[in-house]
Amino acid sequence: MLTKHKISAYTISEMIVVLIITSIVVGMAFSVLRMVQKHMNSIQHNLEKTTELNKLEQSLWLDFNRHSKIEYDTIEDELVFSSEIDTISYRFSETYIIKDIDTFNIPLKNKTFFFDGTEVPNDVIDALKIETSKVFQNQQLFVFKQNDATLFMN
Repeated sequence: MLTKHKISAYTISEMIVVLIITSIVVGMAFSVLRMVQKHMNSIQHNLEKTTELNKLEQSLWLDFNRHSKIEYDTIEDELVFSSEIDTISYRFSETYIIKDIDTFNIPLKNKTFFFDGTEVPNDVIDALKIETSKVFQNQQLFVFKQNDATLFMN
């Protein structure tokens, strides 16, 4: 006697539907992954730019408050800090700023120099305002020095 047992199995059309749905889900997962990677890269890029600007600001603050005399030379496009001990200079370019052996890759849009609250084109200064380019989201950096009587006596 032969008995017929029905074997439970999936049909080929059911398998194709499962494969199509799986491929759609995997495709969506990869597109979301790509968007997350782009977002992470942009966050890292912005962090690098902010860090570079913060390094420049910290360096300028230290030099402004360490040195007794600060001069800007328009011909050389150079900011010179001098004291009895040493001299440090910052050279400005359109795409970077060089301080001795350090290079700050910050493109500048505008730089303004001040002495005693008044804008001056060159010579002795006590404050500096830097505006970055669009690459750095047009951020502004303002650095100043508290003047003492010795600056006005000389």
